[in-house]
Amino acid sequence: MSSFVPGHFNDYPPPLGEVPSHPERHQDLGQTNLVIIEVLQVVIYTMLATVYFVITLLFRFATDSVPDPPDDTLPALGEEPSHLEQHPQDPEETHLSGVQQVVITSIRATDLTLGLRRIPAGFHVAVKADGAEYQTSNKPVDVDQVIVEWNERILLPCEPSSIVRISVYASFELGPMLCHREVLRTFEISIGELLDRSKNSHLIMFQPEQEEVISPCTSLFMTIEQEQRLSDENDAAVLCPLSLPTPGDLDILVLETDNGHRLLAQHRRRQQSVDLNQSIECFQRASDLCPVDHPYRPAALFNLATVKLISCQANGAHPDLDIPLSLFQGALDLRPIGHPDRSVTQLHLSIALLSRFVNQGFQTDGDLAGELLREVLSVCHANSHIYRAALAIERFALHPAGSIHANDLEQERPVASMPQLSPDQLAYLAEQCLRRDDPHALDEVISLHYDALGYYNTTHTCRGQLLDLDEAMTLIRETLALYPRRSMSLNTLANGLIARFEQRGNYQDLDEAIVLHREALALRPVGHTDRSMSLINLAAALSTRFDHRGNDQHLDEAITHDSEALALLPVGHPHRSASLNNLVIRLSTRFNHRGNNEDLDQAIALYREALALLPVGHPDRPGSLYNLAITLSTHFDYRGNDQYLDESIALHREAVALFPVGHRDQAASLDTLGNRLSTRFDSRRNDTDLDQAIALHREALALLPAIALYRESLALCLVGHRDRSTALNSLSNQLFIRCNHRGNDEDLDQTIALQREALALHPIGHPERSSSLNNLATQLATRFEHQGNGEDLNESREHLCCALTLLTQHDPRLGEDTDNLNDVMHHLKIAANVVSAGLLPRLQASLRWIRHAHQYSHDTELEAYATSIQLLDAFMSATASVSSRHNAIKDFPHTLAVDAASCALRSGDVHRAIELLEQGRTLIWTQMARFRMPLDNLPEALTKTFRDISFLLDKLPANQLEGTPRVDVEAEATRYRRLVEDWNRAVEDIWKIEGFSRFLLPPLFSDLQDAAHDVPVVMLIASKLSCDAIIIPHKQPPTSIQLPINFKKLLTLVSTFQEAIEKEAGPKGELWDKVVHPVVKNLGGFARRGSRVWWCPTSAFNFLPLHAAGEYRENGQSLLQLYASSYTPSLVALMRARRSHDRSPSVLFAAIGQNHPDGASFTLDGVEPELELVRSLLPPSPSVSFTKITSVDATKSRALHALRDNTWLHFACHGTQNYEEPFKSAFLMRDRPLSLLDITQTDLSRHQFAFLSACETAVGDFHTPDEVVHLVAGLQFAGMKSVIGTLWKVNDATVQRLVEAFYKNLCGDGTMNSKRAARALHRAVQSLACDKSIPLDQRIVFIHIGV
Repeated sequence: MSSFVPGHFNDYPPPLGEVPSHPERHQDLGQTNLVIIEVLQVVIYTMLATVYFVITLLFRFATDSVPDPPDDTLPALGEEPSHLEQHPQDPEETHLSGVQQVVITSIRATDLTLGLRRIPAGFHVAVKADGAEYQTSNKPVDVDQVIVEWNERILLPCEPSSIVRISVYASFELGPMLCHREVLRTFEISIGELLDRSKNSHLIMFQPEQEEVISPCTSLFMTIEQEQRLSDENDAAVLCPLSLPTPGDLDILVLETDNGHRLLAQHRRRQQSVDLNQSIECFQRASDLCPVDHPYRPAALFNLATVKLISCQANGAHPDLDIPLSLFQGALDLRPIGHPDRSVTQLHLSIALLSRFVNQGFQTDGDLAGELLREVLSVCHANSHIYRAALAIERFALHPAGSIHANDLEQERPVASMPQLSPDQLAYLAEQCLRRDDPHALDEVISLHYDALGYYNTTHTCRGQLLDLDEAMTLIRETLALYPRRSMSLNTLANGLIARFEQRGNYQDLDEAIVLHREALALRPVGHTDRSMSLINLAAALSTRFDHRGNDQHLDEAITHDSEALALLPVGHPHRSASLNNLVIRLSTRFNHRGNNEDLDQAIALYREALALLPVGHPDRPGSLYNLAITLSTHFDYRGNDQYLDESIALHREAVALFPVGHRDQAASLDTLGNRLSTRFDSRRNDTDLDQAIALHREALALLPAIALYRESLALCLVGHRDRSTALNSLSNQLFIRCNHRGNDEDLDQTIALQREALALHPIGHPERSSSLNNLATQLATRFEHQGNGEDLNESREHLCCALTLLTQHDPRLGEDTDNLNDVMHHLKIAANVVSAGLLPRLQASLRWIRHAHQYSHDTELEAYATSIQLLDAFMSATASVSSRHNAIKDFPHTLAVDAASCALRSGDVHRAIELLEQGRTLIWTQMARFRMPLDNLPEALTKTFRDISFLLDKLPANQLEGTPRVDVEAEATRYRRLVEDWNRAVEDIWKIEGFSRFLLPPLFSDLQDAAHDVPVVMLIASKLSCDAIIIPHKQPPTSIQLPINFKKLLTLVSTFQEAIEKEAGPKGELWDKVVHPVVKNLGGFARRGSRVWWCPTSAFNFLPLHAAGEYRENGQSLLQLYASSYTPSLVALMRARRSHDRSPSVLFAAIGQNHPDGASFTLDGVEPELELVRSLLPPSPSVSFTKITSVDATKSRALHALRDNTWLHFACHGTQNYEEPFKSAFLMRDRPLSLLDITQTDLSRHQFAFLSACETAVGDFHTPDEVVHLVAGLQFAGMKSVIGTLWKVNDATVQRLVEAFYKNLCGDGTMNSKRAARALHRAVQSLACDKSIPLDQRIVFIHIGV
């Protein structure tokens, strides 16, 4: 005897539809019907009953969960197809008088399996026009295949007004079909409209069918061509129309089969036995028309077997299972090995066998089912629908220790229909379950109690009769004691503990729930059908713990689990939308906490996907629009891109239009749209935006009587309820807003009273206490402004001090009696040093500290700069990829380091200015270099640990490939953060070793001065505060010089110079007068005439050819006459280049040239002659081992190998500087570019010299000039000691003359020494100075970097 228990196993609990705490208002997922299923049969006598339950559900998945036929089905019952909205057409555009044929050349359909619960074998399209019908091939699809394309050619009528009927079908057999099978979409459209859509690439979009959230086939695109009469030889490529069935038995066979499928679908929709019985009769008559040798007999038997098995399941007629078994076996016998439908027949036969096995206990049935399933798995590919279904049955139906739950196969229906048992019945069922030791059924009853508790409100008379949470916990713990390894019972107990935590706030419940969820997840490995649910539940619990305790690791882990869960829920899964929402909320939370741009970008992408799942008319679409708009607004606030502000406003407008009158979010949506329009007005000063903003705020204000709803919400959160403080805060905030609008003191008094109660619910130690203190302080200060009561002001100040004390862990300095300005600076300093606040808020606080300290000339300005630079370095190091670091640094002032140095110079501290410049510039190179730091005199074990972790960090990808799954991206980011934590711990251990106390800390001036070991280094500082030069000698104190130019004039000089280069001119005298000459006048005491000097430019100075400065008049002075110039990106870079390595006795020299790179429309004719010229000028073998790679051999791979294997290199090719993504700057090779990223990941620590005869190899990014990201700097960072590169484009016709002069000066005496490179270039340029045939810009295009 069976018991029927309605409901669902509580394996998709409330956390999936939670409304997480978040700074912005997000849609309430609780309004979405996620998990409601059909009545399930729970068998209670033996453990085989559980297997039977599984088989029943799997059978429904395979045979009985087909969507209801759409309203536009082909007329089996005289139904009319739907008509598409006609687009206006230009008659001339569809004039076909000169065309003899119109042909469909391709059809593409998307999301054919979306919402399709039955296992499809394939899909096909039927096209009917002028009485003829054409049918494409029946194409099978994979589980993850989104697009299906048919390329058969189909002839259409030429008349534009002719109507074509197009239908998309799902088939459940690949062999001969008796009819079209299941129609997914059907519509009629004119030839002219088809041509217009094809020409303009307009998709045919479909909305979900009536009463469905999602429906198969979301869009269709058809390519139509107009052409003259096809040649006879091409006629065969055109599909022939289907031959009409001859009158007689075949007509009746098709009609009976069609009616059988229609009635079966009707039975699924209405659940009436009369439909099922009539369907059986139709399929029986169809079978009778197919004798033994009939070609359609296998399909007829299969259809009849399917509907007979459904009948046995529906009526509980288990003895009759022999009938469908016999029919399935008959169909299988007619589908031998190799038949396309053999596997699907075996699958259904195995389901029928397992159904008889669990009811009649014949072990042979179970064994035979296992053999059939194993054969299916051996012949079907892993991504096929049949394989996946067979795998699920084989894993779980044949192994009762596992289970497949109803949630996997559910169908949606209204939440209100859930409670169907009385409390007495529920209590009785629970007692019986304990007596039977049946944990599966007990979990079901506990689930029903939760649903009933949610259904019966606090005033319902039945509520008091239900099991309370403590009783529920006792029941589940007894279950676990009997079955300690049951993952579902673990999950149920964990959910109960979460529910109790939400009511009572006991952290012990939350911690235990997380432990249980982890154990449940461990029992659901990769491939388990319930793994996604366990991931979601664990993520929700961890996120809750982060909200209450603020531990970053909990949030990171939650995001990792949410990402994996989302990857396991394909498009069309009923829980994908909720999973998307959970993940995006947590990413937004982490962005607000850390400020990682990748989190914000991913949140926007996920919100876009979530919105795409909610078509027009869906009740959750307004909330989704609002969420995306809020996130885009955040993007604008953070990065200032007007495009995001405009899109945010457009989305807010749509959301406002869709929120029904009286909706709880209507006022907030109006108010937010008004705020965004006001923001745009501030940016663009468009009066229309301001007028609309005021009107919207007035409308939102008119809706504020909805405060009553907040009062009602508060009334439902009884004292002790976990959400009471949230409700108090919400009502308080709304009253405060209304007070600010209307000036009503009564609202303000109520606001303060509510906020006091909220504060009382946040005792000392609660993570939200500081926030409550701050809110109450703000409201008291407002009341002081209204009423002038000094007690309010004093209390407000007291609460603010308490809040700051909590945030700074009782910082004793808060008690100091200081004046107001010092107090402000002190608090800004504290805000920048609150470790728990996260790096981004701290960095933003430090930048505000700089701004205010500068504005008021406060003596903490320099300290504020130093703090900001340190925080920026830490913030950048927390970002996983090189490309994301470069993007992130764009969001902060690019003059931070030079402004800090200028501040130090104004205070007279030249040493500190140099230290801050080194610490705040070239951050990306500095952080990458940390992982390649040489270690000497350290303990072996510590050395190994540091090197191993550094190696892993150094080899991480510089960016994620497009299309990388989110779960992989998040897992990689989490791995990176953990590696950084391990690396930091290793560094801290190294600091404890004597002599290593400053290991990897920012270098002091005493260390940096070693960069000027041979000759002085000149640092040029370009700040809005001042433009300065610092001459750094090796042993003497540095000298600072204020230059007679300001930042604005310097930018003008850069712009003028760039225009001059485009005209093949060179620098004028202003560069000499304003920048270089003031330095030269002071160099005499440090460097003799004719010696070398290194330039270390910053900011805008990076874009000027300092080495070419001169008076440019007759008998005028120039730097070229006085000193040989070299450049260095930083002092530390020059010091790294000076490190000595053992040199090979033989010089390994590679000349790499590419005259015709991939995708180029040009040929560099001078490449081959240039390389031969270089060969002729080098010392002969064995002094130099020369390798030349050119033309087709100069591929990216060959160039990389040559770069690694040779210590001297000469590149002659085309170079490109990518200003948007500078790490994609590259040398263009025959197949693919050799990028800067490729170079930085290569160890060139023993390499001596490279000559880059290519365009723009030493040009950085104007937005981040002090990061110095270009090809020359990349080579130097990778280890190359000496590099010659170019500042702009090189002229092939003249460059060879400079190359010849350079190599003659470098190795004309037969020796090779990379330290000669700078002088060799200097002399080469001097030798060509009088040659007027070479334009000035080409004589000075090359620069030297390094030693």
